[in-house]
Amino acid sequence: MTNLKAEVSKRRTFAIISHPDAGKTTLTEKLLLHGGAVHLAGATKRSSKGRRMTSDWMEVERQRGISITTSVLQFEYAGCRVNLLDTPGHDDFSEDTYRTLAAADSAVMLIDSVKGVEPQTIKLFQVCRMRGIPIITLINKMDRPGRPALELLDEIERILGIPCTPVNWPVGSGSTFVGVHDRAGGDGLLDDPDVRATLGPRAFAELQEEIALLDGATHPFDGARFLAGQISPVFFGSAMTNVGIQSFLDRFVDLAPPPGDRKTKAGVVSADSSEFSGFVFKIQANMDPRHRDRIAFVRICSGKFTRGMEVQHARTGRPFTLSRTVQFLGQERTQVDEGYAGDILGVWDGGALRIGDTLVSGPAFEFEGVPRFSPEHFVVATLRDPMKRKQLKIGLEQLSEEGAVQLFYDRLRLSRDPILGAVGALQFEIIQHRLQAEYGVSVGLSPLPYKHARWVTGTPFDPNRFERPGRITAVLDVEDRPLILFDSDWALQDAIATNPSLTFTAAVQPGRGKSRVAA
Repeated sequence: MTNLKAEVSKRRTFAIISHPDAGKTTLTEKLLLHGGAVHLAGATKRSSKGRRMTSDWMEVERQRGISITTSVLQFEYAGCRVNLLDTPGHDDFSEDTYRTLAAADSAVMLIDSVKGVEPQTIKLFQVCRMRGIPIITLINKMDRPGRPALELLDEIERILGIPCTPVNWPVGSGSTFVGVHDRAGGDGLLDDPDVRATLGPRAFAELQEEIALLDGATHPFDGARFLAGQISPVFFGSAMTNVGIQSFLDRFVDLAPPPGDRKTKAGVVSADSSEFSGFVFKIQANMDPRHRDRIAFVRICSGKFTRGMEVQHARTGRPFTLSRTVQFLGQERTQVDEGYAGDILGVWDGGALRIGDTLVSGPAFEFEGVPRFSPEHFVVATLRDPMKRKQLKIGLEQLSEEGAVQLFYDRLRLSRDPILGAVGALQFEIIQHRLQAEYGVSVGLSPLPYKHARWVTGTPFDPNRFERPGRITAVLDVEDRPLILFDSDWALQDAIATNPSLTFTAAVQPGRGKSRVAA
């Protein structure tokens, strides 16, 4: 037990949240560089001949220079085992980010010094606050002409409603940014005559005034409030020029909490409990397209994992052997023989696991907190080559199981011309690309007018009563569960009001596909 507690205390599992283009992928690469996981850090806007990003492993991510799927990156630093969950930055893929935050013990909130607090940052911050996740703030791009540091602190506190405690302070900005001053002292940066010469007398005097002002005008750091998500330590730096990043990482591993207790539907599980437990927060198909693999990402919550151990699949009650398990550096993987709370396992899965599933070695229970979402955009997929129908079916079912898209069927046409639903419209473009690249299937996607999906339970339910061509339609999901698609808020609210015996549910447990024959 002593060894178990010691191993758990070394783990730091966190996600990076930001608005697109705040520098998240570049920061991730620099953290890996300092952690010794890579020996040359890339940059998202490098040319195609430059180094490819470790975290953006999917080919379409590299082509577009954006993160569209969660990547798991693991490395050792300062005696700690760091598990970094690099999340999608684009708003259309925020569903993946929300699920990933359920697996994180803390978050790094990345702010662009030029643009300040942006809409996607606000949304993700609110998710962290709702979950009580401690947040460490890093204000990035100090090498560019941006807004004053004091103004940025005020904006974070005013818009996000969280008190800030600056741990360091930028020395210069834009072309005169030379580093960060550690407020605890000892860096000697302000005593360097070259720094004074670079800033000039006036700017250096203003810097000294700001630093003196901080002692009386900012909130003192409170460890208990930080762990409760009620105050955020703030760092400044530049991921692109790699200034202030190593000192940030040094302090991060001290500040960020190790794995803690997790809520289940039956109570609370301690991270240092002797019984193994974990939950699936992500499924990824075709990380290695040559082998058509399907990897379930499992966050270990308690106990010790050893390769080959048999656990119970809580949802089905069936035994599940953890024999083909890997850990990650982007797309690269290595076999893993043991793991502890906070670690992320890649479990090879033939199709038994779903997002949200719990695996336990002792008495069965299920974890709470893996969010599910109702789609807001819909298209109908038309196969361009009828000979590829089987490949289309396999591709769409695998992509829907990983949460990339939701798959629905017309009640009469069934597998012909399936309907796809997504939280963000850009997801359809990515699905179209992946179907072609990974399954050799070309499809056309035609938009549908619907804006809401609701699964229906209760009696009496006659789907034909809801059919209003172009406005409302009744369809089936991959497990033949009925749901209604609505084109407006009014249509949805009217259906709820006029059918009190029915329950309209916005999101349900993802399902597994069935064999279908068109009528």
